[in-house]
Amino acid sequence: MADFNLTPSDPSTFILTGIPGLEAAHVWISIPFSTFYIIGLLGNFTLLSVVGKEQTLHKPMYLLLCMLAFTDIATPTFVVPKALGIFWFNLKGITLAGCLIQMFFLHTVSVMHSATLVTMAFDRYVAICNPLRYATILTNARIAKLGLVGLIRAVLFILPLPLLLSRQPFCANRIIPHTQCEHIAVVKMMCGDITITKIYGLVLMFVVMGFDLTLIVLSYILIIRAILKISSKNSHQKALNTCTAHICVMLIYYTPSLFSNLTHRFGQGIAPHVHIILADLYLLIPPMLNPIIYGVKTKELRDKVGKYFCCKK
Repeated sequence: MADFNLTPSDPSTFILTGIPGLEAAHVWISIPFSTFYIIGLLGNFTLLSVVGKEQTLHKPMYLLLCMLAFTDIATPTFVVPKALGIFWFNLKGITLAGCLIQMFFLHTVSVMHSATLVTMAFDRYVAICNPLRYATILTNARIAKLGLVGLIRAVLFILPLPLLLSRQPFCANRIIPHTQCEHIAVVKMMCGDITITKIYGLVLMFVVMGFDLTLIVLSYILIIRAILKISSKNSHQKALNTCTAHICVMLIYYTPSLFSNLTHRFGQGIAPHVHIILADLYLLIPPMLNPIIYGVKTKELRDKVGKYFCCKK
């Protein structure tokens, strides 16, 4: 396949190289990439379809799962098609506008995903610590409003990133050794003073993740304290089961996210292809696993999915 050639004189175009050092294996790497992406799409669209058709699932908990599914569909969709274009057809070119748009939506959805996990932790807190008032505290309308607040917060936090970058001069070498226009990778292409941009990106990571993780940890401290006070063994086990799926989803999201961000910023001794593979897997693995985890751990949803497919047959 012929290379997608671009001259450095083109002021509005970057070249995404894919995974540097592993160019010969791009076709083989595309197999797990596309597989994870397709499995994630099938799982999340199935969840959305089942919840949408089953009136008994029109509850706050399942509306939150739908919000999570939307972010899980959007996150890899902003990256995988372009990455596969690089792997399969060597289509490496991307305009400056396209690069900044991809970066904006990718990080916006990521912050929205984190806000959804915080809301889900609050949902579990109310369900276990204040069950008698659950129906009045968390209505479907209130969940929708919380989702809107999370979206507005994400847009306001992320919008300055592309705006700051668009005002800076870029170096003559417009080659980005990555499969996507990740913020840190694009910042490295800038030749002007990047102090403000780097500080804002770092502060944003710690403020968003730090604030969200703090709220989640506080919720679960209160939840665990309430569970320990339950005398009935069956109720004790049921309360733990309702939280297991959410804890698993949080771990597979925040752990690789923090690791990827910190190693990309401070792990200079780590090979570049390791950074890129970690960043890509962080966008592929959680969206693939989330619907599977909730399908396995949530009996009501599992039964409805089984009923849905049995009826199809």
